[in-house]
Amino acid sequence: MDDFERAWRKQLAAEKKYIDERSRRSDSRLNRFLQTKVPEKLKDTLDTGFAKAFELIFAKGTGVIEKTYNRRDIERSSRVRRIIAENNPSGRALNEASRGSASQKLKNTVASGVSGIGMGLIGVGIPDIPVFTGMLLKSLYETALSYGYDYDRMDEKYFILLLIGAALRSGDELKAADERVNYFIEHGAEPDEETMKTEVKIAAEGLSGELLYMKFLQGIPIVGAVGGAYDPIYIDRITRYAAMKYNRRFLHDIKNKH
Repeated sequence: MDDFERAWRKQLAAEKKYIDERSRRSDSRLNRFLQTKVPEKLKDTLDTGFAKAFELIFAKGTGVIEKTYNRRDIERSSRVRRIIAENNPSGRALNEASRGSASQKLKNTVASGVSGIGMGLIGVGIPDIPVFTGMLLKSLYETALSYGYDYDRMDEKYFILLLIGAALRSGDELKAADERVNYFIEHGAEPDEETMKTEVKIAAEGLSGELLYMKFLQGIPIVGAVGGAYDPIYIDRITRYAAMKYNRRFLHDIKNKH
């Protein structure tokens, strides 16, 4: 068995473990408790808030996000790693991209924790949706760059939305969403405006469903710090799934070069 085959088997094993674990998860006691306490209209408010945040950041916010990291340095490093992997797909070369992504992931989780708890303490859980969305996209943008993919492209934004939608699901819904992600990796996509709107809606509804109860807590002063503390948990969960699938895409691309 060569190094690439070992890397590919390791990738498939990691994905199976992830899906198996997510298939067994259920809502926490806190979420079930808050389900009876949250106003019905709050879900619609959050759906709309997240959708607008995605649209705003995709259209005008990328430049602001890019001020928080050195895009050129990340691109330069990922370009070198990809060239080495394409020309000599050894175990070390194939693992370099995932190591680079892991360091960025840790930085974003810490930053989100500070942001979320800070907003929670002053009782602005709903208005901080653009902040949370910006931190999430910052993490995913850096992950994309670390594997050599350009998030300015429309199809890359579409892929990022697919990742968010899949990462927020469990059970059979996760399996179906994961298959859509894999289909993109195998075949690509050319999304039109309507397709993008649909994926924005799916991602927004997924985020609002998961964060609904935490955001409700975050809108209550002091108690809101509990909700804020969950922000990095969700960002880490989505970014871990994204890094796993970007690694699959990276390996798929390397395989097609040989």
